[in-house]
Amino acid sequence: MEQTQEKMGLIALFKSFPKAYWFASIFELLERYAWYGLFAVFGLYLTNELGFSSAQRSSIQTIVTGILYLLPIITGAIADKIGYKLTLALSYIILMTGYFFMGHVTVYWAVFSVFLWVAIGAAMFKPVASAIVTKTTDERNSSFGFGLFYMMVNIGGFFGPLLVGILRNKFDWDAVFVSSSLAILLNLVILMFFKEPDREKIEESTSETIKRSLLNIWEALKDLKLTFLLIIMIGFWLMFNQLFYTLPNFIDDWVNTEKVYRFIHSLWPWLADQMKNSEGGINPEQMVNLDAFFIVVFQIVVSYIILKWKPINAMMTGIFITIVGIALSFYSNNATYTVLGILIFALGEMTSNPKFSDYIAQISPKGKEALYMGTYFLPIAAANFLTDIISGDLYQNKADKLTLLFRYLKDKGIDIVDKSTGKLVTYTNEGIQLMNENGHVLSDKPGIKRNEILAQAAEKLHVSTAELQNVLWDTYHPGKIWWVMATVGMITFAGLLIYNYVINTYFKEEKSA
Repeated sequence: MEQTQEKMGLIALFKSFPKAYWFASIFELLERYAWYGLFAVFGLYLTNELGFSSAQRSSIQTIVTGILYLLPIITGAIADKIGYKLTLALSYIILMTGYFFMGHVTVYWAVFSVFLWVAIGAAMFKPVASAIVTKTTDERNSSFGFGLFYMMVNIGGFFGPLLVGILRNKFDWDAVFVSSSLAILLNLVILMFFKEPDREKIEESTSETIKRSLLNIWEALKDLKLTFLLIIMIGFWLMFNQLFYTLPNFIDDWVNTEKVYRFIHSLWPWLADQMKNSEGGINPEQMVNLDAFFIVVFQIVVSYIILKWKPINAMMTGIFITIVGIALSFYSNNATYTVLGILIFALGEMTSNPKFSDYIAQISPKGKEALYMGTYFLPIAAANFLTDIISGDLYQNKADKLTLLFRYLKDKGIDIVDKSTGKLVTYTNEGIQLMNENGHVLSDKPGIKRNEILAQAAEKLHVSTAELQNVLWDTYHPGKIWWVMATVGMITFAGLLIYNYVINTYFKEEKSA
């Protein structure tokens, strides 16, 4: 009798995976270390170091990442044609150079272009890693295999921001980019010992392969059951993105993390001291990084609990939990609520996300695993483009601290001055800028940073920066943006409920016909 997933024990599940599966997991761990190590601080780097606005920061993050998640439709087909090992080698070379040069550009379009180069490398990597997992799992262990793989993703996702946060405390921003480059270099070395699993060789040209892949995607999307599911899942990823695109800046703007530092210090003083920033708390990227930490701790347990669950049921349950988590994360400037919200969000994420991957893997035709895993990225790509609405314009106007500060100062008739030039400072969607005495924006970028603006404003208002932050919070209530994320989540949850009912009804009628 064929061994089923339900009858395998935990040890047997671990032993059921071949070497190629574990190579893919290591590749993913290091690639995620590099990506999240950079991405967790990228928004802060753009706003705090380069003086970009929240709108500029968001457009770079969301548009480029949206392109990243569209490209696997093409890069997955290329990987099926030229082989997984060669595709990974090219990906790593692009990623190494991209991460390194990102630390050497400072103007908007240069940053955008280099980040796009990184996205191309990441897009080559993504479908290959997922396809290897698909090829090295079967009906006995696929659900657990993708859950374990997702845990490995989050090990990299956890240690990346953790170590990068320490590096930027101890050294400077350059260490962030070098760290990501070195992680990819290590992947390139490990790749030398990797033997890719068997795959069907494709005789047609690369252009024909890409054309065929696009046609196949179109054919797949004619399946309304799949298409409607992908459309509904856009809402989940739109909500999901706020944890990584918006929450770091929200924490940086509004949340005092000193109590989190003190709690970590009570458990592990050395680690807490390594994480401690100049303000006596921990960095925003390390707060958001708790999501990955909770997933590393709980993913195996959650995956084992939901082993027998239907994918749709697991997805609905997980999405409902993430709604509570994301709302709580933005609800208050109290760090306790932030941590609790991230924990709840992580539980929902690890319940729903691997099951979505598992579902796509189960419908992948033999020999086209990389291509069909690329369809998994379609709703993620769409959500990234839409994320700019919330993380960019909405946050810029309703919750960005500098926007609210300049609004408050205008009401008080107080100006901020760039002391190095004597010019007035303003803050728009184009970032921190200089003005002449007539109120016209100059092309020159001031050297003044966000923290210096806050300090100067506090001094002129005769309050501390902490007191100023509380005044702005109480006056403008930036935490109210939580309801936007929660509304998106509830629409997604309702969509899945309707989807599940319609699909079950349709198939029951079809079966009885």
